[in-house]
Amino acid sequence: MSVGLIGAALALTLAAPARAGETPTAAAGTNTAGWQLTPTGTDARFRGLAPVDRGTAWAAGSKGTVLRTTDGGRSWRDVSPPGVAELEFRDVEAFDARRAVVLAIGEGEASRVLRTEDGGANWTESFRNTDPRAFYDCMTFFDRRHGLAMSDPVDGKYRILSTRDGGRSWKVLPNAGMPDALPGEAGFAASGQCLVSAGPRDVWLATGGGATARVLHSADRGLTWTATVSPIPAGDPARGVFGLAFRDRAHGIAVGGDYRKDQPSPQAGAVTGDGGRTWRASATPPPAYRSGVAWLPHSRNAALAVGPTGTDLTTDGGRTWRTVDTGSYDTVDCTPDGSCWASGEKGRIARLGR
Repeated sequence: MSVGLIGAALALTLAAPARAGETPTAAAGTNTAGWQLTPTGTDARFRGLAPVDRGTAWAAGSKGTVLRTTDGGRSWRDVSPPGVAELEFRDVEAFDARRAVVLAIGEGEASRVLRTEDGGANWTESFRNTDPRAFYDCMTFFDRRHGLAMSDPVDGKYRILSTRDGGRSWKVLPNAGMPDALPGEAGFAASGQCLVSAGPRDVWLATGGGATARVLHSADRGLTWTATVSPIPAGDPARGVFGLAFRDRAHGIAVGGDYRKDQPSPQAGAVTGDGGRTWRASATPPPAYRSGVAWLPHSRNAALAVGPTGTDLTTDGGRTWRTVDTGSYDTVDCTPDGSCWASGEKGRIARLGR
């Protein structure tokens, strides 16, 4: 972990808790350690977030909105595809300041993938779902060429879409190696983190809504899968695992709970040290529903989890969590060069100050 990021994490950990109705989030433009809100000029809700480095980040959200910054969030440019205001973008994967892929969710043709190679000046639709039974939730890339997207179960199994050319074309993978879905089971398009990868071949899929909340793992880029029960509660369409993060192919964190505001989420976190073969409940979990999670760069033990009621920090690999901010965010991500970003409702996009 960089010295600056360590300082930010320690400052968040040691900061006095906010008074009722307040948040310790710093105002945009200040140098206080913590989330620093950036001016987006929109009220869209950004559940898709793809920071590339300290300067460049992409965000995708409601009303067909896509934003891009190349100056660390000091300004954002609206690079939304034309004529798609009815689409709900829930995931974005960016390769650099010019190339990005966005995923729109929904039943049938509402699920689409679009790609840009010129910073959002022009977009090409590379996939449109024509099966009314499919509903695509999340997307992940192993590298600049190979990626996957996942749909809720069709004919009793999750459907996996694959690309080998950076999102220019896609094909549905055979489902022979996919375990049967549980009755009522599905993914949650809440943060772009229900399908995540680590390394060149490993990928994990988060589920909820069924009798148990499961995490599915594939070690061959989505051809064959194994399913493991997590300790995060399910048994209701609003409960389950909402977000995953793996710092390598073995060590992962799962967060979730019940997204309804009036329902508690008593066990909203879990950890694995064996690639998802087994999951252990966090000894001190996040205190409420969390939809996004990210490892701090170059750290073996520090991570952030976010949700509508706050941000939590762990410094022991997800075993214990402490709330360090009460602002609302849906997703969080960090970059190899030491920057962390979060986004959510009402146009909120923030950077972790250092």
